[in-house]
Amino acid sequence: MTKELRAMADAMAAVVESAGQGVVQVNGRRRIPASGLVWSAEGVIVTANHVVRTEDVKVALPDGDRLNATLIGRDPAIDLAVLRIDRDGLAASPWAPEDELRVGAMVFALGRPGTTIQASLGILSALGENWRLHGGARISHYVRTDLVMYPGFSGGPTVDAAGRVVGLATSALSRDGGIALTRTTVEPAVEAILKHGSVRRGYLGVGVQTVQLPPALRSELGQETGVLFNSVTPDSPAERGGLVVGDILVNFNDKPIFSPDELAVVLRSDLTGEEANLRIVRGGDLQLVTVEVAMGGERTRQ
Repeated sequence: MTKELRAMADAMAAVVESAGQGVVQVNGRRRIPASGLVWSAEGVIVTANHVVRTEDVKVALPDGDRLNATLIGRDPAIDLAVLRIDRDGLAASPWAPEDELRVGAMVFALGRPGTTIQASLGILSALGENWRLHGGARISHYVRTDLVMYPGFSGGPTVDAAGRVVGLATSALSRDGGIALTRTTVEPAVEAILKHGSVRRGYLGVGVQTVQLPPALRSELGQETGVLFNSVTPDSPAERGGLVVGDILVNFNDKPIFSPDELAVVLRSDLTGEEANLRIVRGGDLQLVTVEVAMGGERTRQ
C-alpha cells in the first residue's frame, strides 16, 4: 500500500471513529438491535420509528454503558422516534449544511447494532426531490445514497467525509433503502415532539397544484411559480379566512411558496392555532389574507 493510500485509509477510519461517538445502540424490538443518533448533549436520542416496538427501550452508549430510555414521541409519517436517557455530556455530531451537499460526494453509513461502530462506504446519489409518501405525507428534504444498509443501521446517521451528519437513515420509507432524512426534515419534528410529545401538522383545507405566474408577477416577486388552490373545503380554515378556488399562494409568513412541497414544509411547523399571513394572487392582483391554521393529520389535502 502506497503512503498516499495508507493516509487516505487512516483518514477514513478516523472519520468513522470520531463520528461514531455520536452513534448509539437502540434496543426497542425483539430482533436485532438498531441504531440511534445523539441529538443533544443532554440525553436526547433520535432514531427510526419502526425500530421502537416495545415499552422497555434501552440505549447502549459507545463506552458500553446501557441505560433505560424514555420514548418522548413519534412521527410515524417520516419514520422518526425521539428518546431521552438520563445522561449529560453526550457527543452530539454536527450536521452538514444542506447547501453544501453535492451528488457524488463520499459518504458513510454508520450503525451500532453490536458493541462496536460499523460502517459502509458509498456516494451521495441524489438530493431530495418532491416525494409523496404513502398516506399523503410529503418529504422534500432527503438524500439518496448507494450505501449498503446492514441490519441494524436504521436510525443511525449518514455522514460526510468531514464526519458531519448528512441525514438520518431509514429503511422503512423505501424498499430500495439508501434514504436519509436531512436536518430540514428532522429538526422541526424533533422540536415539536420535545415540546408537545407529538408532531402537530397545520391544516388549511385546500387542494393545491403548482402553477406558472404571469411574467409581470414573476419579475415583481422573483419567483416563477406559485400554488393554485383548486379546491377549498367547506368550513375549513381556508374558507373561514376568505380563500377561494383560483387563488394562487405565493408567500406564507414571509416564506416564498413555489410548490405544494414548500407549503407542506411550512405546515409541518408548530403553527396550529396561530394566525398565518398568506400572500395570494387574485384576479391578477396581490392581496394579503390572514388565516388561522388548524391542527390536521397527514393527508393529501393541505
